[in-house]
Amino acid sequence: MIIASRKPFEEIKKSLTPYQNILVVGCGTCVAVCLAGGKKEVGLLASQLKMSFGIDQKKVHITEETLERQCDREFLEMIRDKVKDTDCLLSLACGAGVQFLAETYSEKAVFPGVNTTFIGVAEAAGLWTERCRACGDCLLAVTGGICPRTTCTKGLNNGPCGGMIEGKCEVDPERSCAWVSIYDRLAREGRLTQIESMRPPADFRRRTKPGKVHHPAYLRRYHAGSK
Repeated sequence: MIIASRKPFEEIKKSLTPYQNILVVGCGTCVAVCLAGGKKEVGLLASQLKMSFGIDQKKVHITEETLERQCDREFLEMIRDKVKDTDCLLSLACGAGVQFLAETYSEKAVFPGVNTTFIGVAEAAGLWTERCRACGDCLLAVTGGICPRTTCTKGLNNGPCGGMIEGKCEVDPERSCAWVSIYDRLAREGRLTQIESMRPPADFRRRTKPGKVHHPAYLRRYHAGSK
């Protein structure tokens, strides 16, 4: 899932200061799980903004809405009536959600309330770690399901660097070397020969931005004959 954390309150408040009618829009998926932008966080931030602007004796009208997703236009359309009465929108979604909200309501100012951090997993309650860089050129089939581009601090493609010490990373001695973990995993699986061959540099042509995927199944269902 996408991991994010709330921006500093003063940064958020500074963005909103020129406006009076503010709609805080949360997202009920990834950012809700990591406690950055779900319904509860929307309510807390809205209350904090009301109190802070009240102390400044600034009149503001702040409303709240939490959508199931901000990366899907059908959910964004659900707040069109509320958006009409606002001066600006504060999105607590990831960067994709903020941009899609801004695109959908291009006549309104839209500001981010969170910093999008990485694609990760939940290791334990309240602990998320990065596992994927969305590079578009996945190596996991030959690295035992461990991504060196993400979990190696140097993102090395072909084995450990010279700084590895007793299986630990020289950049962060608290972390296991990603390539040692890959070696151990492949050894257990009897697939060590897979790391004997050199892999070419990452194919950055697959990371052309912005990325675009049109799934053929959806093309067949909704756009028969389209290419």
